[in-house]
Amino acid sequence: MIDGLRNLDPALRRAWHPLCRATDATVTPRAFTLLGQNYVVFRSPEGKVRVFVDRCPHRFAPLSLGTCEGASIRCAYHGWAFDQDGVCIEIPALGPDATLPPRAKLEGPAGVYESHAMIFVAPDAPLTSAPTIASANDPSFQRGDLPVIETRASAGLLADNFLDMAHFPFIHAGTFGAGEAREVPNYTVTRTGYTFEAVYEHDFAHREDPGVAAGIRPLIQRRRLTYRYNAPFHLELAIEFLDAGGSNVFGFFIVPVDDENVRIYSSLWRNDLDGSKERMDEAIKFEMAVVDEDLSLQSRFEVLTLPLNIIEEVHTRADKITVELRRVLSDLVTAARESAGQAS
Repeated sequence: MIDGLRNLDPALRRAWHPLCRATDATVTPRAFTLLGQNYVVFRSPEGKVRVFVDRCPHRFAPLSLGTCEGASIRCAYHGWAFDQDGVCIEIPALGPDATLPPRAKLEGPAGVYESHAMIFVAPDAPLTSAPTIASANDPSFQRGDLPVIETRASAGLLADNFLDMAHFPFIHAGTFGAGEAREVPNYTVTRTGYTFEAVYEHDFAHREDPGVAAGIRPLIQRRRLTYRYNAPFHLELAIEFLDAGGSNVFGFFIVPVDDENVRIYSSLWRNDLDGSKERMDEAIKFEMAVVDEDLSLQSRFEVLTLPLNIIEEVHTRADKITVELRRVLSDLVTAARESAGQAS
């Protein structure tokens, strides 16, 4: 049995996780699962996102089957109503003047955070920083969302795969990898707390560049790749086209649903499509093909565990970024477990 990080490691409760897209939070309650726990999500009239454990304290009925009444939510089973802080404000069966049980209160995560059109939650007090993507606030960038994916996979192994640079010519031979060099150039990794950034430049075949077809620029051009990681499962890849100009930012947000399944949210931010919906649709279609290539392997791992002990696997200089991933997650797990030990 491989020792390492699985989807339901208790230490992951001490971090920020994507839960759903911001557009999923409306006046109609919806349920989303994270770390084996169902949460109900809705948005109050003033636009505030509310997230609670999807369970009424009375008979544990799913609150996601209920209705919103202003900033309050009402359970569909017996009509108990709870305000925006989760405090029970009405039990119809007891009448209007009843004293309500103090324990009639909803359970919520330690934190709720909305950024770059995503909703994040921290089940317990987070050790990690709240994630952001700078391009999301830049009006020159056009955003496009890939379809949500649910699949059997390890969130840790998917993060490892996203950061890995050596698999391009092999797994992605059917999309962009056919023209990729097999040798990974030297690059640097800079870590800050539970985040890091890695930057490298290389030559590639820029088939999307209209200037190639026009004879203005050569097919083989230069680009800079900047990977940004925020533990545990928030990843970003910014691609700068140094010859043709423009940038392509890809956000990859992984939700560990249960011990063997994940939900994946992916988004594109691009400033090189001239606002064209058709070109963005084509870009999304291409990125979906890339993700499908990754999942054709990742969904078939027999053991859904990311090893955190560095000596358990064989690493090379090309793996600096994925080794750093293991170190960050190992430190997070250690800190969470030590904190739990002190609390007990």
